[in-house]
Amino acid sequence: MNKKGLKKVIFLVFLATVFFAIGGFILYPKFIFKQNEKKLEMAARRYFELNSSQLPTGERVKTIYLQELYRKSFIEKDIFVPYTQKTCSNTKSWVKVKKVKGSYKYYTYLDCEMLKSQIDHTGPEIKLNGKEKMTIGLGEEYKELGIKSVTDDTDGKLKKEAVTIKGNVDTSQIGTYEITYSAIDSFGNKSNIKRTINIVQKLNSTVKKLLNGEQNFKGYPENNYIRLSNMDFRIYGLDNNNNVIIVSNEDIANVNFSKLNQWLEYYYNNLNETTKKMIIKSKFCNMDISEENLSTTSCTSYTNERNIYIPSIIEINKAANGEQNFMKPDTMSWTANKKNNQEAYLTRNFFFGEEYTANYLSYDINDNYGVRPMFTINGKTLIKGGEGTKTNPYTFKDTKIAKAGTLLNERNTGEYFEDAGSIWRIIKTEEDGTTKAIVATTLSKYKDDNAYSDKLTFFPDTMNDNYIYNPKKKDSVAHFISNSLEGYIDTSKLVIHEIEVPIYKKEIIYKEEIEIKKYNTVLSAPDMYEIFSAREDIGNKTTKSYWLKNSSKEKKYVALITDIGVPYVGIINEYNPYGIRVVGYFKKDVTIINGEGTETNPYKVK
Repeated sequence: MNKKGLKKVIFLVFLATVFFAIGGFILYPKFIFKQNEKKLEMAARRYFELNSSQLPTGERVKTIYLQELYRKSFIEKDIFVPYTQKTCSNTKSWVKVKKVKGSYKYYTYLDCEMLKSQIDHTGPEIKLNGKEKMTIGLGEEYKELGIKSVTDDTDGKLKKEAVTIKGNVDTSQIGTYEITYSAIDSFGNKSNIKRTINIVQKLNSTVKKLLNGEQNFKGYPENNYIRLSNMDFRIYGLDNNNNVIIVSNEDIANVNFSKLNQWLEYYYNNLNETTKKMIIKSKFCNMDISEENLSTTSCTSYTNERNIYIPSIIEINKAANGEQNFMKPDTMSWTANKKNNQEAYLTRNFFFGEEYTANYLSYDINDNYGVRPMFTINGKTLIKGGEGTKTNPYTFKDTKIAKAGTLLNERNTGEYFEDAGSIWRIIKTEEDGTTKAIVATTLSKYKDDNAYSDKLTFFPDTMNDNYIYNPKKKDSVAHFISNSLEGYIDTSKLVIHEIEVPIYKKEIIYKEEIEIKKYNTVLSAPDMYEIFSAREDIGNKTTKSYWLKNSSKEKKYVALITDIGVPYVGIINEYNPYGIRVVGYFKKDVTIINGEGTETNPYKVK
């Protein structure tokens, strides 16, 4: 044989060796696996020969698992996955025995990871009608949707009646419930599938139940309070899409009707992100109404879709139940309707003097009166807590309660906190880390928790021609606030901070100041247009009159809140005292001790 022929022989031998090696590597494990399958089956046969009473009767199937055969010593040595030290599954490997045509037949399934017996080892596949996870509102009806189909590898399509359904759903109780669907094939392989039903308190279904067929609440309901963005609202009712219309339970500020849209944009920006995501853009009634048609309950003109607006006379009229109407405030608040291009209507629970029986009065659109924002939120929103009452309103976990040790400047607009007996409300956190807050009520000393004593007031000097807010001017209310409040309010946690004082040409109109003066001071009066500057009642401490820092170049022309909770903007003509309410900036290191940040349970700070 020449060299060329020898090389060819060597190459062929090499190929044959590789082929047999690869073949052996592939085939040998299967050979071992088949031997182990037989070992498992023979062990099962021996078991049933010695335990014949365990053999199944009729159409039944009996299963014995590898684990039990190990435990009862019918198999002495572990069965391993070929080429490894891992044992085959002793809980998934089994032998089933079934009587077929008068004799017992054995079916073996061995699970050795990649190597598994080619026999039906799974139960029937169950497909459900509807979703496997369902959410149902509290009190709504649960209808069992049942089975779509049942199929098995061996038995084919099974009857739906072969599926057993177990479990109960109580829609009167919030919670998570499970319905279990089970089926067994002719080999005794069992399968389960579960449907999870969450019973939740949906806002719209809760409101619908409370309304009992009505479209909106009427009179003085006690169960339509909610809290969002740390502000209190009343539920007005449902829209045509089953979403929920809400309205602020308080005037947030006093604003010119002519500047309503600009101010509402500012207010919207102060809502937290969760609340904004809940809002459904809606059309709001804004038609002009004549004096002769103030009792109407029909609207003929609407805004474009928008996030937020204010209540119209239409909504207010629909909420009436005799003389009772929760939509009419103690203050004087704008409605969404104008009388003409220069006048718009406002409402109050009752007017004084000659207008005592009136429901609405018209005022110049450049006047300042209360604004109560109104908007629509997604009806599918889940109620997370509360009972809908004033002291325990519905809540949605849009904010989390602060833990002890949390910095005050990490908290949210609208939350309340108490410091040295005074209740404050957070306006915002400044860029320098201080917390801007407004004291919730006018400053007074108390004999006890139930009675006023020593109300703090400032008497203007009528000999002075100008009342521009100026902390440096000794006869100014600004100077009085900056220097004369010892004994009325604790300033130990406050810092000197720069404030901006808006000055107007004459009329005080939102965003129309002609000049802004800046001063450094510890305390200042509220700005009429800033959030939470309108009248607020905390428990039994009713806010009385108080000065505002909005002032004019016009002689003695100022802005303030009167004792009946409505703004006065104009010239002071006589020697007349008004109360004090203040805004301050809390230090960066002020921390929360306890509390929940609400009006009834404010945070305590140190």
